[in-house]
Amino acid sequence: MIERTDVGPVAVLTMAHGPVNALDTTLLRAITETFTSLASGPRAPSAVVLTGSGRAFSAGADLRRMLDGGAEYLAGFLPALSEAFLAVFTFDRPVVAAVNGHAIAGGAVLACCADARLMADGNGRIGVPEIKVGVPFPRAALEVVAHAVGPKVAGRLVIGADTVPAAEALALGLMDEVVEPGELQERAVARAAELATAIPPDTFALTKAQLRRESVERIARYRADEDAAVAELWDRRQDDGWTARYLAAATGKKS
Repeated sequence: MIERTDVGPVAVLTMAHGPVNALDTTLLRAITETFTSLASGPRAPSAVVLTGSGRAFSAGADLRRMLDGGAEYLAGFLPALSEAFLAVFTFDRPVVAAVNGHAIAGGAVLACCADARLMADGNGRIGVPEIKVGVPFPRAALEVVAHAVGPKVAGRLVIGADTVPAAEALALGLMDEVVEPGELQERAVARAAELATAIPPDTFALTKAQLRRESVERIARYRADEDAAVAELWDRRQDDGWTARYLAAATGKKS
């Protein structure tokens, strides 16, 4: 589900979960467990590259799985989503996202958790169209996107719900570099190694924590008030058929 390849001091983590690396509770928990173990395990790397297999980095939440699982599945999914974002966002070593294809909704947020983001030039698109599914993001997702691109651009992306190609993502600050597909992993590894070696690890860890402290504190503060309301709206969109209709329109299949 998450394949690790070490390139010198850099661990390349490749999500390999179905054709588009859709985020379900299984993959989300694997992300959390992987980053938690990397932080203190015996094979702790100096830096991490996070990428996807196939044609997508991650196409976001597995809506079909949620519709099939109903309220019981959703009750586990939303906390797992927030915890996975936090595990990557607060990881104390450099994280570089190598966005190899589509990064949609939660997939885009996952990329935004990284310290640097590189995207392959081509047909891949990135964006946070969750609101079109009829549901709100949990607080962790909103804070991560706002930290990555600033609150003004984050608001435009979330409310506008557009997905954009690599060049536009670069202009918006969603990406730091756009590279040729065949060069993506090599360039991402080089960037991760550069971050790991150019700055003392303890200095990097503290500085990263300082930069992200207010976002992490807001996540902790507001989750207590907002999580129940977020879950209620996700439940409501399942009950009233909005999510099913969105999925049917997006896939061209009957719900």
